[in-house]
This record gives sequence, C-alpha cells and structure tokens, in this order.
Amino acid sequence: MSTPVRIEVGKRDGEARVGLLHTPHGVVETPTFMPVGTKGTVKGLTPGDLRSAGARVVLGNTYHLYLRPGPDVVREAGGLHSFGGWKGPMLTDSGGYQVFSLSHQRKLSEEGVRFSSVYDGSSHQFTPELTTRVQEDLGADIAMVLDECPPANAPRPYHEESLRRTARWAERCRQAHTREDQALFGIVQGGLFPDLREESLRRTVDLDFPGYAVGGLSVGESREEMLEMLALVAPNLPAEKPRYFMGIGDPVGILQVISLGVDMFDCVLPTRLARHGMALTADGRLNLRNSRFRRDFGPLDPECPCEACADYSRAYLSHLVRENELLAHRLVTLHNVRFMGELCRRAREAIREGRYGAFMHGWISRYTGRPR
Repeated sequence: MSTPVRIEVGKRDGEARVGLLHTPHGVVETPTFMPVGTKGTVKGLTPGDLRSAGARVVLGNTYHLYLRPGPDVVREAGGLHSFGGWKGPMLTDSGGYQVFSLSHQRKLSEEGVRFSSVYDGSSHQFTPELTTRVQEDLGADIAMVLDECPPANAPRPYHEESLRRTARWAERCRQAHTREDQALFGIVQGGLFPDLREESLRRTVDLDFPGYAVGGLSVGESREEMLEMLALVAPNLPAEKPRYFMGIGDPVGILQVISLGVDMFDCVLPTRLARHGMALTADGRLNLRNSRFRRDFGPLDPECPCEACADYSRAYLSHLVRENELLAHRLVTLHNVRFMGELCRRAREAIREGRYGAFMHGWISRYTGRPR
C-alpha cells in the first residue's frame, strides 16, 4: 500500500546516508534538522524567515495545541499549514513527552494518561485514540504514536512495563489512524537496556509503520550511553523507511547520530539558546552577553550569510541581547536555525563524497577545541 511519506535513500557512507523525504507538502533532503514550533510557531520567526534560514520541516506540539487554541480551531482553519502559514512539511509529536515530563501532575493507566493543564490546572486524559485524532485534526504530514518516555535512570522493571505498554498503545494508534494523507510513525523505547531496546525494536517494526523514531534518549543519560543504544537500534530499522531521532539539537550530537544512519532530528536547543543570547558558530557557542563583545564590530559569524551576520555586528547584537530587545531574539534565532541547516547540508555533501568520517571528526574538533 502506498504511503504519503516515504524516503528515497541515495548515497551511503558507512551507516550515514543521504536521501529524499517525500511528503504531501514537498520533498526534503535528508539528513535534516527540524526546528520546533511548540505552539504553532518557531518563536520569533515567520514562515518566510524559516524558509530563508533553510528550514524544510517544522514541528508542532500536540500537548500545547490541544490545550490552546484546541484542535477544533486548527481543524476549522484548515489544519496547521493554513493556521500558521507554513506551507512546507510538518510533523506533530503526540504530546506524550510533555505529559510524562510533568510526573507530579499526571496519572498513568493502561487506558492512557490523565494530567493537569499547565495553563489552568484543568484535568485531561490522553489516550492513544485521542492523540491520534488530535493529530489528524492538526493535519501535519507526519504524526507520532503516543508513547511513554521514562527517565533514563528509571529501574529496569519500570522500563519493561513501559515499553510493553508503549507497544500496545502503538497498536491502538495504528488502528485509530484513518487519515490517508498523513503518515503515522512508531517509536522505539527500552531505556539503556540493550535487550529491551531490541524487544521494543522488534515489536514496533512488526506493526509496519511507514517510518520509525528512536525515543527515550537524550533525556539525561551520558552521550556514550546514548550512542551505544542508538547503534543497536538505528541500523536495524527498515532501511527503506525514514529514521527519526527525537530530541537532539546540539551540533556534535547531530553529527554523531547522522553517522549511525539517522535521517531526521529535532530539538528546541538552537532556538532556546538564541533567546538566552547564545549564537552557534563553527568555533563553538558565543555568549553575546559577554562584555568582550561590546566593542567587537565584526560579523557574528564570517562564514554565515544570514541577515544577522550580513547586516549587524557582534557589538550591536550584544547590545540588543543585554537590553533584552525583541530584535535580538529574532536575529540570533534566525542565525542558529540557519547554522543547523548549513551543518546538515555540509554533512550531506560529505556523505555523497564518501568522506563523512573525516568531516565529522574535523568539524567536532574545531567546534569543541577552542574555549569560548
């Protein structure tokens, strides 16, 4: 049966691979970084800004959009694409991560998870069927199954119970999903236990989703542990389907997960850093609140052609950041999103040319080798 979202894998270099992700709202070169638009917007940027920065897929958050403005409003507007003005591909999460991160405000059962709204304290329950229906109303190209994301340090019995509940929920999401122009992705869990990761992988792949995500990593474990678990899972996911690593946004981590065969990844980190006056460059992060930038009249990043770098100095941006001007948030966010897109472009180029390992190690050495 045809699927609205598919990947056409091209050149490989080891496990790293480039491809074309086909969606109802356009084709995306992979590997690709997806900025997070939690409440229907990437904070501070218009859809035009995102396109100019090279973003090709944007995320929406089911938890927040379910609570405000509500899926009925978004549906009546014609879906998130019409409501928010972003005409390119979109992905919505299930809202599960937000619910489970608020452990003191939720109650878990086989049926689903009951939680209190962060806005007004009102009580709600997410079930696999409800989150699937909400995501159908939101209308993104890719929707995610409802899963539980346990803390990295949770004991083994908890992870065992959690991954099996997640598998049962995934099956319920699969049965509830009806929208033919939207792909529903499964999620592999299992914590830091290799055998549980393998069990979750098998159970999730058996449900034959059109794409797969790796969840429950980058949530507090060490980088070595994260990569060890990912190395068990990613290369064993179906090669002909998209592979999505949930929640990684630091440049070093992105290059590392690409080396293990990941196609897609998202995180709030680049935009959150920008709101705190932190700019990403090939030589590491720049803290624009630092006094050393007060009289630095050079460009933010000489290698970047974005508006922030082309038209403004570090001194001016530092001034805006220290004065908490809204323009600072927009310009540094624009730069950071552009930086992530350019990093992925260079990674794709290196894979095509068969030099990804050397590129990755050289890039990481430069990024981490100079104290900022």
